[in-house]
Amino acid sequence: MARLSLLSEPCQQQEQAKLLSCSENENEIRGIEAQLLLQTLFLVWVLIFTARMAAANGTAALSMGFAESIWESMLSSHTKWEVATYGSVLVHELVYFGLCLPGLLCQFIPWAQKFKIQQDKPETFSKQWQCFKLLMFNHFCIQMPMIGGVFMFTEYMGTPYDWKSMPTWYDTLARCLLCLAIEDTWHYFLHRALHDRRIYKHIHKVHHHFQAPFGMVAEYAHPAETIILGAGFFIGVLCFCNHLVFLWSWMSVRLLETIDVHSGYDLPLNPLHLIPGYAGARYHDFHHKNFNGNYGSSFIWWDWLFGTDHEYKEFQKRQADEKVN
Repeated sequence: MARLSLLSEPCQQQEQAKLLSCSENENEIRGIEAQLLLQTLFLVWVLIFTARMAAANGTAALSMGFAESIWESMLSSHTKWEVATYGSVLVHELVYFGLCLPGLLCQFIPWAQKFKIQQDKPETFSKQWQCFKLLMFNHFCIQMPMIGGVFMFTEYMGTPYDWKSMPTWYDTLARCLLCLAIEDTWHYFLHRALHDRRIYKHIHKVHHHFQAPFGMVAEYAHPAETIILGAGFFIGVLCFCNHLVFLWSWMSVRLLETIDVHSGYDLPLNPLHLIPGYAGARYHDFHHKNFNGNYGSSFIWWDWLFGTDHEYKEFQKRQADEKVN
């Protein structure tokens, strides 16, 4: 009987460990579900707010296009400072968390898991909550003051807000692609400099806390890095901004790109891969896993030119050899 009791003790311990693990997993899932619910409610609120604006201006919509009526209503009911400042903050938050939402949902979809790049490192609520807290600080204490300068910039440059001056979609798209190339150049050299051993531990190490990135990690960074690398965004604005809507479009394109490369998923039929030289999630995921190389943000050109992608190429070769064998 004593031997049976001794044998049963390890089994009981294993059962208790399993129950504890299940409890922790359930808590993580509940936490992630709560986070998803908050983001969904925020998106619903924005949609309701937009619908109310449209309803209030229904008479004008009969004589003008729907989009034009909304735009003109916004300009007539708010000052230029309010449009430039509050509008830019709203666009940034809505686009950022709206684009992060699909990646958060992917972790609950079994079909999507086969496209996860580092399958041995799943997302957890504790990591996402840690990321979210620093994001809120960066968004509202670092980026918001920078966004606050939008109005002063547009006033100084004489940037139009009105509907008649609105650029065409293809003009805006072309300017955004040029901005991507400029930002990528800035990002490559400054990002590579932040990997210098004398600087890395003080600034860029914060961003590399997550070796297996997920969408929200895109702007998880030391405040100094937010300013240093974020400056590349404004170079394109200085060169190509011809309307407030261009600034918002370029902001959305840049957020789409950086959230995609940090998503941790290499989903099929990604339209961004139609852009020549686009880096993508696998390319940047390797940078987080390996810490060195692949310094470009949007494109592979500078890494190819300076040979800082050689470790990634060796990694790809090893993977190809393993598949053959």
